[in-house]
Amino acid sequence: MLKVARRHGIACTVLQQEPGDEKDTLRSVCLQLEGAQTEVFAMDWLGSIQWIGESPFRKKHKRKNWFVGVAEVQKINKQVVLADSDITYQAIRSGGPGGQHVNKVSTAIRATYRPTGLSVLVSETRSQLQNKKVAKDRLMTLLQLKNLEQEQLSQQTSWNNHCELQRGNPIRVFKGADFKDVSQQKSAIHSLNKRKKQI
Repeated sequence: MLKVARRHGIACTVLQQEPGDEKDTLRSVCLQLEGAQTEVFAMDWLGSIQWIGESPFRKKHKRKNWFVGVAEVQKINKQVVLADSDITYQAIRSGGPGGQHVNKVSTAIRATYRPTGLSVLVSETRSQLQNKKVAKDRLMTLLQLKNLEQEQLSQQTSWNNHCELQRGNPIRVFKGADFKDVSQQKSAIHSLNKRKKQI
């Protein structure tokens, strides 16, 4: 996969890997693909990949068909950047106790982060400016929690994909110690480039 990616100008970075039981093997690996046609390239690899051959780690094993599952994991942006241009601030009147002037001045702030719809209401201080600052800090905390939940969900999905390997109906087939590609299909990138030339 890495060799084919390089041929197409796609950079592969290993983000995470779990060692296998045998030396120099991997139970699972997470790669990040970067390049102009990464989505098209991925189409050629998502699913089950079959390797036909005698395993160097199980030399007298009768099995000659081995399978690897390839699945897409959603990229998680761990760094939370909160731009003021993405936040809508609405000044509203404070409620609750506070004397006869409490409802005459709009010092409470409702802040909404438009890309996600997350919203907070802050009325702790009598300063509208101070309440805005607190509201932005709370939005930041909510976004960080949301990102953490997404990351945990992504890791769980990745592990489920690892455990639910489908044997049979492979999307690609390799054979022998040199991993010769004997798949019957043409690559999606090859097909896309051919269509572009025809247009």
